[in-house]
Amino acid sequence: MQVFDAARAATVMLVLAGSASATTNLVTNGDFAGAPGQINFNTSVAGWTSPGGSGGSYAFVFAPGTADSLTNAPVGTYGINPLWGPNDGSANGLPAASPVGGNFIGLDGDFQQSPLQQTITGLTAGKTYDLTFYYAFSQQYGFTGATTQNFSVNLGGTYADDGFTGGTTLTTPDYNLPSHGFSGWMQDNMKFTATGTSEVLSFLAYGSQPVPPFALLDGVSMTAVPEPADWALLLLGVGAVGGVARLRRRATLGNAAV
Repeated sequence: MQVFDAARAATVMLVLAGSASATTNLVTNGDFAGAPGQINFNTSVAGWTSPGGSGGSYAFVFAPGTADSLTNAPVGTYGINPLWGPNDGSANGLPAASPVGGNFIGLDGDFQQSPLQQTITGLTAGKTYDLTFYYAFSQQYGFTGATTQNFSVNLGGTYADDGFTGGTTLTTPDYNLPSHGFSGWMQDNMKFTATGTSEVLSFLAYGSQPVPPFALLDGVSMTAVPEPADWALLLLGVGAVGGVARLRRRATLGNAAV
C-alpha cells in the first residue's frame, strides 16, 4: 500500500496547491484594521491610501458600534462625525457592525471626494480576478434630504478631477437613499482583467446633494478566477484521490477475507 499512499499524497498536494493559488486574497487589510478617525488627519489604514485634494480626504474609519454614537463616532477636521442611526434619532436599521464584524470605511460621496486606493501586486497580465466587497449607503448626522449614491471601482487607472483615467471602471447600481436613511449592507462581485503585474485598485464614492452622503465599505477581497486548465487539474486530482481510496478499501476487504 505504500505506492498508493505516495500517489494519494502527491495528488492531494497538487489539488491543494491549485486551490490555494485560486483563492489567495491579494488585498492587504481588506477588513480595515486600525484606529478609528479621519484618514490623513488622525489615523491611517495599513495597506490603503486616500490621497485627496487640497482639502484632504473626507474618509473615516468607523469602529463597531460607534457609527451612530454622538460621543464615540470618529473625530475629523470638523469635529465628531456620526451617521444617522437608531442611537441618534433615526430608526433606519443601521446595525452596530458590518457583515465582517470589525471596522469599516465611510467615504463622503461629494465633499472632499477622494478614492480609497491600494496597489495590488502578484497579478498576471491577461488573467481575470474576482473582486468582492460589502458596501452600504448612509448620511451624516445633522443633515437632511434624499440622495442618490453609488460606488465606482477602478483597476489599473489613475484618479484626477473627480474621475478615473485609464484602467477598467465598474459601478454599483444607483441607490436612492431617503433622508436620514440607511441602505442595509449589500455584497457585490466584480470581475477585472489585469493588464500588468501590479495595478492600483480604487474605490470612489458618489453622492448627489444635499451633502454629505456617505458610502460604507468593508470585507474587500480579490482572488484569481480559476482557468479551465486549473479546474481540469482539480477534477483530475479529486478523481485520482477517489480511485486510490477505492483501491485501499478493496485491498483492506481482501486482506480481511483472508
